[in-house]
Amino acid sequence: MSLASPAPASSPRRAQRQAVVAAAVGSAIEWYDFFLYGVAAALVFPKVFFPASDPYTGVLLAFSTYFVGFLARPIGAAVFGHWGDRIGRKATLVATLVLMGLSTVAIGLVPTHASLGVWAGALLVVLRLLQGIGVGGEWGGAVLLAMEWADDSRRGLMASWPQFGVAVGLVLANAALAFAAWWSGDQFLTWGWRVPFLLSVGLIGVGFWIRLGIQESPEFLRLQAQGQLEAQPVRTVLREHGREVLLTALARSGQQAPFYVFTAFVLDYGTRILGQERQLMLNLVMLASCLMLVSVPFWAHLSDRIGRRRMMLLGSAAMVPFSFLYFGLLDTRDAGWMALAIAVSLPVHDMQYGPQAAFIAESFPTHLRYSGASLGYQLASITSGGPAPLLALWLFEATRSSVAIAAFMALFAAVGFLAILLLRPDASAPPHALGAARR
Repeated sequence: MSLASPAPASSPRRAQRQAVVAAAVGSAIEWYDFFLYGVAAALVFPKVFFPASDPYTGVLLAFSTYFVGFLARPIGAAVFGHWGDRIGRKATLVATLVLMGLSTVAIGLVPTHASLGVWAGALLVVLRLLQGIGVGGEWGGAVLLAMEWADDSRRGLMASWPQFGVAVGLVLANAALAFAAWWSGDQFLTWGWRVPFLLSVGLIGVGFWIRLGIQESPEFLRLQAQGQLEAQPVRTVLREHGREVLLTALARSGQQAPFYVFTAFVLDYGTRILGQERQLMLNLVMLASCLMLVSVPFWAHLSDRIGRRRMMLLGSAAMVPFSFLYFGLLDTRDAGWMALAIAVSLPVHDMQYGPQAAFIAESFPTHLRYSGASLGYQLASITSGGPAPLLALWLFEATRSSVAIAAFMALFAAVGFLAILLLRPDASAPPHALGAARR
Protein backbone atom coordinates (compact mmCIF):
# COMPACT_ATOMS: atom_id res chain seq x y z
CA MET A 1 0.00 0.00 0.00
CA SER A 2 1.52 3.37 -1.02
CA LEU A 3 1.46 6.46 1.15
CA ALA A 4 -0.70 8.31 -1.33
CA SER A 5 -3.31 5.59 -1.73
CA PRO A 6 -6.24 5.55 0.68
CA ALA A 7 -6.66 2.70 3.12
CA PRO A 8 -9.54 0.33 2.48
CA ALA A 9 -12.84 1.93 3.50
CA SER A 10 -14.36 0.93 6.83
CA SER A 11 -17.19 2.11 9.06
CA PRO A 12 -16.78 5.61 10.58
CA ARG A 13 -16.57 4.19 14.11
CA ARG A 14 -13.92 1.68 13.13
CA ALA A 15 -12.02 4.33 11.18
CA GLN A 16 -12.11 6.56 14.25
CA ARG A 17 -10.68 3.78 16.43
CA GLN A 18 -7.94 3.12 13.87
CA ALA A 19 -7.07 6.81 13.72
CA VAL A 20 -6.86 7.09 17.52
CA VAL A 21 -4.70 3.96 17.80
CA ALA A 22 -2.42 5.12 14.99
CA ALA A 23 -2.08 8.59 16.53
CA ALA A 24 -1.39 7.27 20.03
CA VAL A 25 0.98 4.43 19.03
CA GLY A 26 2.94 6.50 16.54
CA SER A 27 3.18 9.37 19.00
CA ALA A 28 4.37 7.00 21.74
CA ILE A 29 7.14 5.67 19.48
CA GLU A 30 8.34 9.14 18.45
CA TRP A 31 8.30 10.48 22.00
CA TYR A 32 10.06 7.36 23.27
CA ASP A 33 12.87 8.31 20.89
CA PHE A 34 12.85 11.97 21.93
CA PHE A 35 12.67 11.37 25.68
CA LEU A 36 15.29 8.64 25.55
CA TYR A 37 17.78 11.30 24.58
CA GLY A 38 16.68 13.52 27.49
CA VAL A 39 17.20 10.81 30.10
CA ALA A 40 20.55 9.86 28.58
CA ALA A 41 21.60 13.54 28.50
CA ALA A 42 21.16 13.68 32.27
CA LEU A 43 22.72 10.34 33.19
CA VAL A 44 24.97 9.09 30.37
CA PHE A 45 26.19 11.65 27.82
CA PRO A 46 28.21 13.86 30.22
CA LYS A 47 30.45 10.84 30.99
CA VAL A 48 30.48 9.25 27.52
CA PHE A 49 30.73 12.25 25.17
CA PHE A 50 32.14 15.02 27.42
CA PRO A 51 34.42 13.15 29.86
CA ALA A 52 37.14 15.83 29.97
CA SER A 53 34.77 18.34 31.59
CA ASP A 54 34.02 18.81 35.26
CA PRO A 55 30.62 17.37 36.32
CA TYR A 56 28.76 20.70 36.03
CA THR A 57 30.22 21.55 32.59
CA GLY A 58 29.63 18.02 31.35
CA VAL A 59 25.94 18.18 32.25
CA LEU A 60 25.72 21.70 30.77
CA LEU A 61 27.18 20.47 27.47
CA ALA A 62 24.89 17.43 27.42
CA PHE A 63 21.80 19.56 28.07
CA SER A 64 23.01 21.94 25.34
CA THR A 65 22.94 19.13 22.77
CA TYR A 66 19.52 18.27 24.23
CA PHE A 67 18.40 21.86 23.53
CA VAL A 68 19.43 21.50 19.87
CA GLY A 69 16.49 19.13 19.38
CA PHE A 70 14.14 21.84 20.61
CA LEU A 71 15.63 24.42 18.26
CA ALA A 72 14.89 22.06 15.37
CA ARG A 73 11.27 21.40 16.33
CA PRO A 74 9.83 24.59 14.75
CA ILE A 75 11.68 23.67 11.54
CA GLY A 76 9.92 20.31 11.55
CA ALA A 77 6.63 22.07 12.29
CA ALA A 78 7.07 24.35 9.26
CA VAL A 79 8.24 21.62 6.85
CA PHE A 80 5.77 18.92 7.81
CA GLY A 81 3.01 21.43 8.61
CA HIS A 82 3.21 22.58 4.98
CA TRP A 83 2.92 19.06 3.64
CA GLY A 84 0.31 18.03 6.19
CA ASP A 85 -1.97 20.82 4.96
CA ARG A 86 -1.07 20.11 1.30
CA ILE A 87 -1.00 16.31 0.90
CA GLY A 88 -2.70 15.09 4.07
CA ARG A 89 -2.12 13.97 7.63
CA LYS A 90 -1.45 10.29 6.90
CA ALA A 91 1.53 10.49 4.50
CA THR A 92 3.16 13.22 6.58
CA LEU A 93 2.92 11.18 9.77
CA VAL A 94 4.55 8.16 8.15
CA ALA A 95 7.47 10.36 7.06
CA THR A 96 7.98 11.86 10.54
CA LEU A 97 7.95 8.40 12.11
CA VAL A 98 10.67 7.05 9.83
CA LEU A 99 12.88 10.14 10.20
CA MET A 100 12.64 10.06 13.98
CA GLY A 101 13.24 6.33 14.30
CA LEU A 102 16.28 6.18 12.04
CA SER A 103 17.86 9.16 13.84
CA THR A 104 17.39 7.43 17.19
CA VAL A 105 18.93 4.16 16.01
CA ALA A 106 21.89 6.12 14.65
CA ILE A 107 22.44 7.75 18.08
CA GLY A 108 22.84 4.25 19.51
CA LEU A 109 25.69 3.68 17.03
CA VAL A 110 27.65 6.92 17.55
CA PRO A 111 31.25 6.26 18.70
CA THR A 112 32.18 7.71 22.08
CA HIS A 113 34.58 10.56 22.81
CA ALA A 114 37.28 7.99 23.52
CA SER A 115 37.03 6.71 19.93
CA LEU A 116 36.22 9.82 17.91
CA GLY A 117 37.07 12.81 20.09
CA VAL A 118 35.06 16.00 19.62
CA TRP A 119 33.51 14.62 16.42
CA ALA A 120 31.46 12.24 18.55
CA GLY A 121 29.72 15.21 20.14
CA ALA A 122 29.27 16.81 16.70
CA LEU A 123 27.56 13.68 15.34
CA LEU A 124 25.32 13.67 18.40
CA VAL A 125 24.25 17.24 17.62
CA VAL A 126 23.41 16.42 13.98
CA LEU A 127 21.30 13.41 14.95
CA ARG A 128 19.57 15.39 17.68
CA LEU A 129 18.68 18.00 15.04
CA LEU A 130 17.05 15.31 12.91
CA GLN A 131 15.16 14.04 15.97
CA GLY A 132 13.86 17.53 16.60
CA ILE A 133 12.71 17.97 13.01
CA GLY A 134 10.89 14.64 13.15
CA VAL A 135 9.06 15.26 16.41
CA GLY A 136 8.32 18.84 15.33
CA GLY A 137 6.18 17.51 12.49
CA GLU A 138 4.67 14.63 14.45
CA TRP A 139 2.52 16.33 17.08
CA GLY A 140 0.24 18.37 14.83
CA GLY A 141 -0.55 15.49 12.50
CA ALA A 142 -1.20 12.99 15.28
CA VAL A 143 -3.54 15.38 17.10
CA LEU A 144 -5.47 16.27 13.95
CA LEU A 145 -5.75 12.67 12.83
CA ALA A 146 -7.45 11.78 16.12
CA MET A 147 -9.46 14.98 16.55
CA GLU A 148 -10.81 15.31 13.01
CA TRP A 149 -12.39 11.86 13.21
CA ALA A 150 -14.14 12.71 16.50
CA ASP A 151 -17.66 14.02 17.05
CA ASP A 152 -17.86 17.53 18.48
CA SER A 153 -18.67 16.50 22.04
CA ARG A 154 -15.51 14.37 22.46
CA ARG A 155 -12.84 16.42 20.73
CA GLY A 156 -10.96 17.13 23.93
CA LEU A 157 -10.68 13.46 24.81
CA MET A 158 -9.93 12.30 21.25
CA ALA A 159 -7.23 14.92 20.70
CA SER A 160 -5.61 13.91 23.99
CA TRP A 161 -4.61 10.44 22.79
CA PRO A 162 -1.43 11.68 21.12
CA GLN A 163 -0.74 13.41 24.46
CA PHE A 164 -1.35 10.01 26.05
CA GLY A 165 1.25 8.69 23.61
CA VAL A 166 3.70 11.21 25.10
CA ALA A 167 3.15 9.60 28.50
CA VAL A 168 3.65 6.13 27.03
CA GLY A 169 6.86 7.28 25.36
CA LEU A 170 8.12 8.72 28.63
CA VAL A 171 7.32 5.49 30.50
CA LEU A 172 9.03 3.39 27.85
CA ALA A 173 12.12 5.62 27.71
CA ASN A 174 12.64 5.57 31.47
CA ALA A 175 11.81 1.86 31.70
CA ALA A 176 14.17 0.97 28.85
CA LEU A 177 17.12 2.83 30.37
CA ALA A 178 16.32 1.57 33.88
CA PHE A 179 16.24 -2.02 32.58
CA ALA A 180 19.41 -1.48 30.55
CA ALA A 181 21.17 -0.07 33.63
CA TRP A 182 20.13 -3.09 35.70
CA TRP A 183 20.90 -5.64 32.98
CA SER A 184 24.31 -4.30 31.95
CA GLY A 185 25.46 -3.40 35.46
CA ASP A 186 28.89 -1.80 35.48
CA GLN A 187 28.93 -2.03 31.66
CA PHE A 188 26.03 0.42 31.37
CA LEU A 189 28.22 3.36 30.31
CA THR A 190 30.21 1.10 27.97
CA TRP A 191 27.41 -0.48 25.95
CA GLY A 192 24.24 -0.86 28.03
CA TRP A 193 22.91 2.63 27.30
CA ARG A 194 22.95 1.92 23.54
CA VAL A 195 20.43 -0.92 23.68
CA PRO A 196 17.28 1.23 24.18
CA PHE A 197 18.28 3.42 21.21
CA LEU A 198 18.85 0.41 18.96
CA LEU A 199 15.50 -1.10 19.95
CA SER A 200 13.82 1.79 18.14
CA VAL A 201 14.32 -0.04 14.85
CA GLY A 202 11.61 -2.55 15.85
CA LEU A 203 9.28 0.22 16.98
CA ILE A 204 9.61 1.91 13.58
CA GLY A 205 8.31 -1.22 11.89
CA VAL A 206 5.30 -1.45 14.20
CA GLY A 207 4.38 2.23 13.80
CA PHE A 208 4.91 2.15 10.03
CA TRP A 209 2.58 -0.81 9.62
CA ILE A 210 -0.14 0.75 11.79
CA ARG A 211 -0.05 4.13 10.08
CA LEU A 212 -0.17 2.70 6.57
CA GLY A 213 -3.50 1.07 7.42
CA ILE A 214 -5.42 4.19 8.49
CA GLN A 215 -7.78 6.37 6.50
CA GLU A 216 -7.15 10.05 5.86
CA SER A 217 -8.90 12.63 8.03
CA PRO A 218 -12.45 13.30 6.75
CA GLU A 219 -12.02 17.05 7.23
CA PHE A 220 -8.90 17.08 5.05
CA LEU A 221 -10.64 14.97 2.40
CA ARG A 222 -13.55 17.42 2.38
CA LEU A 223 -11.22 20.36 1.79
CA GLN A 224 -9.40 18.40 -0.90
CA ALA A 225 -12.64 17.51 -2.69
CA GLN A 226 -13.79 21.15 -2.58
CA GLY A 227 -10.45 22.42 -3.88
CA GLN A 228 -9.88 24.50 -0.75
CA LEU A 229 -6.34 23.39 0.11
CA GLU A 230 -3.93 26.24 0.76
CA ALA A 231 -0.95 26.56 -1.62
CA GLN A 232 1.39 28.13 0.97
CA PRO A 233 -0.13 27.24 4.37
CA VAL A 234 2.84 28.27 6.53
CA ARG A 235 3.12 31.69 4.94
CA THR A 236 -0.64 32.21 5.09
CA VAL A 237 -1.04 31.16 8.70
CA LEU A 238 1.77 33.47 9.80
CA ARG A 239 0.24 36.36 7.87
CA GLU A 240 -3.38 35.82 8.91
CA HIS A 241 -3.04 34.08 12.29
CA GLY A 242 0.33 35.22 13.60
CA ARG A 243 -1.31 36.36 16.85
CA GLU A 244 -2.69 32.87 17.49
CA VAL A 245 0.69 31.26 16.72
CA LEU A 246 2.43 33.53 19.25
CA LEU A 247 -0.25 33.10 21.92
CA THR A 248 -0.18 29.33 21.47
CA ALA A 249 3.56 29.29 22.19
CA LEU A 250 3.11 31.50 25.25
CA ALA A 251 0.11 29.49 26.48
CA ARG A 252 2.36 26.44 26.66
CA SER A 253 4.94 28.19 28.86
CA GLY A 254 3.38 27.14 32.15
CA GLN A 255 3.17 23.54 31.01
CA GLN A 256 6.29 22.90 28.98
CA ALA A 257 8.97 24.49 31.15
CA PRO A 258 7.89 22.53 34.28
CA PHE A 259 7.58 19.33 32.24
CA TYR A 260 11.26 19.22 31.32
CA VAL A 261 12.25 20.12 34.85
CA PHE A 262 10.05 17.25 36.10
CA THR A 263 11.38 14.70 33.60
CA ALA A 264 14.96 15.66 32.66
CA PHE A 265 16.53 18.15 35.08
CA VAL A 266 15.26 16.28 38.15
CA LEU A 267 17.42 13.27 37.20
CA ASP A 268 20.58 15.35 37.41
CA TYR A 269 19.34 17.28 40.45
CA GLY A 270 18.43 14.13 42.32
CA THR A 271 21.65 12.26 41.61
CA ARG A 272 24.34 14.96 41.48
CA ILE A 273 22.92 17.53 43.95
CA LEU A 274 20.83 15.45 46.36
CA GLY A 275 23.06 12.36 46.22
CA GLN A 276 20.30 9.86 45.40
CA GLU A 277 20.82 6.61 43.48
CA ARG A 278 20.39 6.75 39.71
CA GLN A 279 18.01 3.79 39.77
CA LEU A 280 15.79 5.42 42.39
CA MET A 281 15.42 8.62 40.36
CA LEU A 282 14.64 6.69 37.17
CA ASN A 283 12.02 4.63 39.01
CA LEU A 284 10.35 7.70 40.52
CA VAL A 285 10.12 9.52 37.18
CA MET A 286 8.74 6.33 35.64
CA LEU A 287 6.09 6.20 38.41
CA ALA A 288 5.02 9.75 37.57
CA SER A 289 4.91 8.79 33.89
CA CYS A 290 2.60 5.86 34.68
CA LEU A 291 0.22 8.18 36.54
CA MET A 292 0.27 10.43 33.50
CA LEU A 293 -1.34 7.61 31.52
CA VAL A 294 -4.46 8.16 33.61
CA SER A 295 -4.33 11.90 34.22
CA VAL A 296 -3.98 13.02 30.57
CA PRO A 297 -7.26 11.46 29.33
CA PHE A 298 -8.99 12.30 32.64
CA TRP A 299 -8.31 16.04 32.43
CA ALA A 300 -9.06 16.02 28.68
CA HIS A 301 -12.40 14.31 29.28
CA LEU A 302 -13.19 16.83 32.01
CA SER A 303 -12.41 19.64 29.57
CA ASP A 304 -15.20 18.35 27.31
CA ARG A 305 -17.53 18.95 30.27
CA ILE A 306 -16.34 22.20 31.85
CA GLY A 307 -14.47 23.77 28.93
CA ARG A 308 -10.89 23.60 27.80
CA ARG A 309 -9.99 27.18 28.67
CA ARG A 310 -11.29 26.79 32.23
CA MET A 311 -9.43 23.50 32.69
CA MET A 312 -6.17 24.95 31.44
CA LEU A 313 -6.49 28.09 33.56
CA LEU A 314 -6.98 25.93 36.65
CA GLY A 315 -3.85 23.99 35.74
CA SER A 316 -1.78 27.14 35.20
CA ALA A 317 -2.89 28.55 38.54
CA ALA A 318 -2.13 25.27 40.36
CA MET A 319 1.41 25.18 38.92
CA VAL A 320 2.43 28.38 40.74
CA PRO A 321 2.29 27.06 44.34
CA PHE A 322 3.13 23.51 43.29
CA SER A 323 6.51 24.61 41.88
CA PHE A 324 7.64 25.66 45.36
CA LEU A 325 6.07 22.63 47.05
CA TYR A 326 7.80 20.30 44.58
CA PHE A 327 11.33 21.47 45.38
CA GLY A 328 10.52 21.82 49.07
CA LEU A 329 9.68 18.11 49.19
CA LEU A 330 12.68 17.12 47.05
CA ASP A 331 15.08 19.03 49.27
CA THR A 332 14.09 16.99 52.32
CA ARG A 333 16.09 14.13 50.72
CA ASP A 334 13.57 11.79 52.32
CA ALA A 335 12.64 9.03 49.88
CA GLY A 336 8.95 9.16 50.78
CA TRP A 337 8.56 12.91 50.34
CA MET A 338 10.63 12.83 47.15
CA ALA A 339 8.43 10.07 45.77
CA LEU A 340 5.31 12.10 46.55
CA ALA A 341 6.67 15.22 44.85
CA ILE A 342 7.75 13.43 41.69
CA ALA A 343 4.65 11.21 41.49
CA VAL A 344 2.24 14.18 41.70
CA SER A 345 4.25 16.45 39.39
CA LEU A 346 3.02 15.13 36.05
CA PRO A 347 -0.68 14.76 37.01
CA VAL A 348 -0.63 18.44 38.10
CA HIS A 349 1.10 19.35 34.83
CA ASP A 350 -1.55 17.38 32.91
CA MET A 351 -4.32 19.74 34.00
CA GLN A 352 -2.96 21.93 31.22
CA TYR A 353 -1.55 19.24 28.96
CA GLY A 354 -4.63 17.01 28.68
CA PRO A 355 -6.98 19.58 27.09
CA GLN A 356 -4.21 21.49 25.35
CA ALA A 357 -4.20 19.66 22.02
CA ALA A 358 -7.84 20.35 21.17
CA PHE A 359 -7.65 23.90 22.53
CA ILE A 360 -4.70 24.73 20.27
CA ALA A 361 -6.07 22.96 17.18
CA GLU A 362 -9.43 24.72 17.52
CA SER A 363 -7.64 28.07 17.38
CA PHE A 364 -6.89 27.63 13.65
CA PRO A 365 -9.12 27.04 10.59
CA THR A 366 -9.05 23.54 9.14
CA HIS A 367 -7.12 24.40 5.94
CA LEU A 368 -4.28 25.92 8.01
CA ARG A 369 -4.60 23.77 11.11
CA TYR A 370 -1.58 21.48 10.72
CA SER A 371 0.75 24.42 10.06
CA GLY A 372 -0.71 26.81 12.63
CA ALA A 373 -1.08 24.37 15.51
CA SER A 374 2.34 22.81 14.85
CA LEU A 375 4.18 26.13 14.65
CA GLY A 376 2.60 27.54 17.80
CA TYR A 377 3.10 24.33 19.71
CA GLN A 378 6.72 23.85 18.66
CA LEU A 379 7.83 27.48 19.06
CA ALA A 380 7.35 26.92 22.78
CA SER A 381 10.24 24.47 22.52
CA ILE A 382 12.55 27.44 22.01
CA THR A 383 10.93 29.82 24.49
CA SER A 384 10.27 27.46 27.39
CA GLY A 385 10.80 23.69 26.98
CA GLY A 386 14.30 23.56 25.57
CA PRO A 387 15.85 26.21 27.84
CA ALA A 388 14.19 24.83 31.00
CA PRO A 389 16.86 22.27 32.05
CA LEU A 390 19.66 24.69 31.14
CA LEU A 391 18.02 27.57 33.01
CA ALA A 392 17.30 25.38 36.04
CA LEU A 393 20.91 24.18 36.07
CA TRP A 394 22.29 27.73 35.80
CA LEU A 395 19.94 29.12 38.45
CA PHE A 396 20.95 26.48 40.96
CA GLU A 397 24.67 26.95 40.30
CA ALA A 398 24.25 30.73 40.64
CA THR A 399 22.15 30.70 43.82
CA ARG A 400 22.75 27.25 45.32
CA SER A 401 19.02 27.23 46.04
CA SER A 402 16.09 25.47 44.41
CA VAL A 403 13.82 28.44 45.26
CA ALA A 404 15.10 30.27 42.18
CA ILE A 405 14.12 27.31 39.97
CA ALA A 406 10.65 27.19 41.51
CA ALA A 407 10.28 30.95 40.97
CA PHE A 408 11.10 30.69 37.26
CA MET A 409 8.57 27.85 36.86
CA ALA A 410 5.92 29.93 38.62
CA LEU A 411 6.70 32.91 36.38
CA PHE A 412 6.26 30.79 33.26
CA ALA A 413 2.95 29.48 34.63
CA ALA A 414 1.73 33.08 35.06
CA VAL A 415 2.70 33.90 31.46
CA GLY A 416 0.81 30.83 30.28
CA PHE A 417 -2.26 31.85 32.28
CA LEU A 418 -2.43 35.26 30.58
CA ALA A 419 -1.91 33.79 27.10
CA ILE A 420 -4.68 31.23 27.61
CA LEU A 421 -7.03 34.07 28.53
CA LEU A 422 -6.18 35.90 25.30
CA LEU A 423 -6.26 32.91 22.92
CA ARG A 424 -9.63 32.52 21.18
CA PRO A 425 -10.91 29.55 19.13
CA ASP A 426 -11.33 30.01 15.40
CA ALA A 427 -14.79 30.86 14.12
CA SER A 428 -14.75 27.94 11.68
CA ALA A 429 -14.46 25.33 14.45
CA PRO A 430 -17.56 23.24 15.25
CA PRO A 431 -20.10 25.07 17.49
CA HIS A 432 -19.85 22.61 20.40
CA ALA A 433 -16.07 22.76 20.38
CA LEU A 434 -16.16 26.56 20.35
CA GLY A 435 -18.47 26.61 23.34
CA ALA A 436 -16.24 24.22 25.25
CA ALA A 437 -13.15 26.24 24.43
CA ARG A 438 -14.64 29.59 25.37
CA ARG A 439 -15.99 28.57 28.75
